[in-house]
Amino acid sequence: MLCGVLPAGAAAGCSRDGGDAEATGPVRLLVFGAPEELQAYRTLVGAYAEKHPGREIQLIEASDRKDLLARLSTSIAGGAAPELFLMNYRFYGQFAVKDAIDPLDERIAASTLVNPADYYPVAMDAFKWRGRQLCLPQNVSSLAVYYNRTLFEKHGVPLPKPGWTWNDLLTTATAMTRDAAGGVIRGTESEGAARRPAVHGLGIEPSIIRLAPFVWSNDGEIVDDPARPTRLTLDNPPAKEALKNLIDLRLAYGVVPTDEEVESEDDESRFANGRLAMLLSSRRSTTTFRSITGFEWDVAPLPVYRRPAGILHSDAYCMTRGGANKQAAWNFLEYAVSAEGQKIIAATGRTVPSHIAVSTSEAFLGPAQPPRSAKVFLDAIGSVRALPTVSTWPEIEDVTGGILENALYRGDRLDDVVRELDEQTRPLFARGEYPR
Repeated sequence: MLCGVLPAGAAAGCSRDGGDAEATGPVRLLVFGAPEELQAYRTLVGAYAEKHPGREIQLIEASDRKDLLARLSTSIAGGAAPELFLMNYRFYGQFAVKDAIDPLDERIAASTLVNPADYYPVAMDAFKWRGRQLCLPQNVSSLAVYYNRTLFEKHGVPLPKPGWTWNDLLTTATAMTRDAAGGVIRGTESEGAARRPAVHGLGIEPSIIRLAPFVWSNDGEIVDDPARPTRLTLDNPPAKEALKNLIDLRLAYGVVPTDEEVESEDDESRFANGRLAMLLSSRRSTTTFRSITGFEWDVAPLPVYRRPAGILHSDAYCMTRGGANKQAAWNFLEYAVSAEGQKIIAATGRTVPSHIAVSTSEAFLGPAQPPRSAKVFLDAIGSVRALPTVSTWPEIEDVTGGILENALYRGDRLDDVVRELDEQTRPLFARGEYPR
């Protein structure tokens, strides 16, 4: 049977109706996501329950990433950790350093369903900690540009295409920033009350994970040592140029919504409602956008400065050391990352499968549902890079996010932004621990 979805604090009181001796109770799986993403995981759990009656999976649904981290930390500290959790590689280091994750190497070696050679190395490597495979990745997404094809064709603006540049992105975003009558609004005209944009050309989160691929594309670096970073290096000319171009999107060109507009309607909702022409996001937005009925949308690769570069977005199933039903947890984990499990989750639109054969199959590339250009995600894999794995990275993201948000919406001086980013993050790097 499929155990009901319960909040994190609820007791694991699901009834059992049989199963092998290894599965002695419900396996708790902690996840977070938008409603459409959570439904994708319910679909996977349902398929597993149908195939293995009596093996119960209890989904614990966090409201967002911060909630997931807080719940996991609290449950581990209290001795009531869920057997499994799904987490991005950028955040698992804080649990790895506390030895709270059970390594999977021996289980993988004995498995008939999981062969490391079947998975994209960049995703597998992101979850290796001091020589051990701590978690198994379900996806290997990259950042892409979602765009409203119907709106582009309405205004006769050329569609985004492979090989386009940052200047092309800016020109396109300017051409797609329109008032209620369909007229183009340029730069500071958007500040006039009479000409507020009805559609903005671009949505981009002011964060280090959005900035990084453009710094790399411009032959710059965001840290001094990718393996053991001690500081951000956004003061180098290529990185500084990419940062300036990001900051200029709001006050210099007016192609992105204001902070007040984003607070009232986030970029993903704005795109789904037809009021945003382009959005930079990972594969996770696909599940939400497949509910769109009012227009056609698609994806394009990131624009290029000097060379193609992307940023890895990968989530993995991790097994806690304190979980009560480890073998039962492994049974589900093994199924979830196997070819069969990944085909199921790929069909929901949520993931770019980390399983190579599944990613190139109809389960992912099939034309039945958008995006029609799904291969964009696969084409990017060869140029994606992972951010540093450091135990304090969640704090680094939070601090840099606040500074970059102020820079984008307030127009802070570039040199002040660079200095503040460095000063505020150095102590966080200094007390961080690394996978090797």
